[in-house]
Amino acid sequence: MTAVRVPASSANLGAGFDVFGMALTLYADVGCGAPPNGATVADEHHPAMVAFRRLGGHGELWVQSSIPMGRGLGYSGAVRVGGAAAAVLQRERVLTDTGRQEILAASADLEHHADNAGASLFGGVVAAVAEDHEFRVTSLPLGFASMPAVVAWVPDATTTSTDRSRATLPTDVALADAVFNIGRAVTFAAGLAAGDIEAVRLGTGDRLHQQWRLARVPESAAALDAALSAGAWSAWLSGSGPTIAALCAQGDAGGLAAALPNTGHTKILGIDPVGVTVID
Repeated sequence: MTAVRVPASSANLGAGFDVFGMALTLYADVGCGAPPNGATVADEHHPAMVAFRRLGGHGELWVQSSIPMGRGLGYSGAVRVGGAAAAVLQRERVLTDTGRQEILAASADLEHHADNAGASLFGGVVAAVAEDHEFRVTSLPLGFASMPAVVAWVPDATTTSTDRSRATLPTDVALADAVFNIGRAVTFAAGLAAGDIEAVRLGTGDRLHQQWRLARVPESAAALDAALSAGAWSAWLSGSGPTIAALCAQGDAGGLAAALPNTGHTKILGIDPVGVTVID
């Protein structure tokens, strides 16, 4: 059996629209061969299978996932990375740096951006950019004395289509708003590197996408405000939503989770540091 474990991800992280991604300790397993108990055999239209075939994978593919679909936690990016990685493993028996770049190219192309896929592939917090149809992912250093917790609040009755959510965004951006987001994104990256909590909080401000998306999911907007009021270092709409993610100290995660609205459920997670891994 050839199988990999792939972390979920939270994308955008406020100001880093289509650029920043964070790998989370919530996982999907993808493999070829006999499926384990509870796994689903992917059909030819499943995003994992499409990525698997893209890189020459043959035979059946199975998926076993704890990542919810349509909730802004990077399900499609994770399983695409998993399918592409399974194909490379099937062919090469090992994941090399060259193989990982092949996985990135395939999965990011299918996603149309590399923030989710890059985080799931490499772990940690990443910045992803595209140039001449090629994707580059850079890992951002984390300077915290101890790794923070990520509290995800997932509404019970709401899902989000990324394509429909993106269609609500304005096509033109005011110069002041572009400058605002550049400044916040740089501040966020610098705050992560320095372990500067105030910079991390300031750096998740956004004028490019969150206000329009949150207007469609007022319960998520309320959860974001509640997280900040309860002492989160920072909080943001995860991907296109409707999940809200908040960063805090490990010891504060339980109290923060309890302060969030009861119209959703919480997941207390961490930042996955390694990305995709081969499993037995």
